[in-house]
Amino acid sequence: MSVADAASDIVNISRRDTLRLGIGGLLGLTLTPLMRPASAGYNIWTGEYTMTRKDIESAVDKRFPTTLNYGQLLSVELTHPLIGFNPQANRINTQVDAQVQNVLLQGQPLKGVLAISSALKYDPVRRAVLLDNPSVERVDVNGMPPAYGQQLTAIGGNVAQQVLNQYPIYTFKPEQLKYGGRDVEPGAITVLPDGIKVEVRTK
Repeated sequence: MSVADAASDIVNISRRDTLRLGIGGLLGLTLTPLMRPASAGYNIWTGEYTMTRKDIESAVDKRFPTTLNYGQLLSVELTHPLIGFNPQANRINTQVDAQVQNVLLQGQPLKGVLAISSALKYDPVRRAVLLDNPSVERVDVNGMPPAYGQQLTAIGGNVAQQVLNQYPIYTFKPEQLKYGGRDVEPGAITVLPDGIKVEVRTK
């Protein structure tokens, strides 16, 4: 190959690279305005936000530990929440360690577990996905006399309402509810095996 031919090849390669980089840059500039922030796992193709188990656990962890007092006789301390998902019922499960102190019962506080199931809803005023209508699935307290079973279940129901009802597990930023210059709003909320997804639709 002559020096002239080699120089010609270098020029051609350089032109191809320049053209490829230019096209790539143009595509990048074209696509960038269409992309959404990665926050909460937004999918531009399906129009859905996905919140992972970690996202939800981080939000619920902020609610605990907490202690509820019932009169001067009974207190319930709740700690160590564990999150579970029930796609069939479209609900989120929250299990917490419970410590019950009753001044009428001698000895150390009674320890057990409280399991709560919650639906989900979106509150447009707060721009937040909330736990809704929680109900007690299970109350197990070691050493609690059977005679207190009904009262304990009732207390569990009160705990569920006071601690988790209308509690926000994700709050949208204002910019997350705009797309292409138009306002959007969350719609259907679906519980997945390891998280939740929120449909986003145009107003």
